[in-house]
Amino acid sequence: MYERDRAAAFTGVVLEEVRFGYARCSFAVREDMLNGHDVCHGGFVFLLADTAFAYACNSRNDTHVALSCTISFTTAARLGDALTAVAEERTRGKRTGTYDVTVFGPEGKTVALFRGTSYGLGTQVMRS
Repeated sequence: MYERDRAAAFTGVVLEEVRFGYARCSFAVREDMLNGHDVCHGGFVFLLADTAFAYACNSRNDTHVALSCTISFTTAARLGDALTAVAEERTRGKRTGTYDVTVFGPEGKTVALFRGTSYGLGTQVMRS
């Protein structure tokens, strides 16, 4: 899945760890990610959180897509900041799952809180 993830490649997302119901990924805030206030555009923070969510909810090789997502920004990220998103499964049913993602900045400061609900398509991510 990571090999086919063009959005992650474009933004420099590094997949650090994936296990059942969990994923951790990161990137460094680049100049082309800054908004008009010279802070990281919220869309890029969302992308990082959404990427961790995607890998956590697909970690069992069952294809899941986002059904809904919300994000709350708690502090701004700045040029050069290393951001890390940690996704953790809260519930997992036959078709849906709920995941919480925390985006951390320098010194472990929380940058954003994200909650996503996944929907299973009934297919496998990796087919043999």
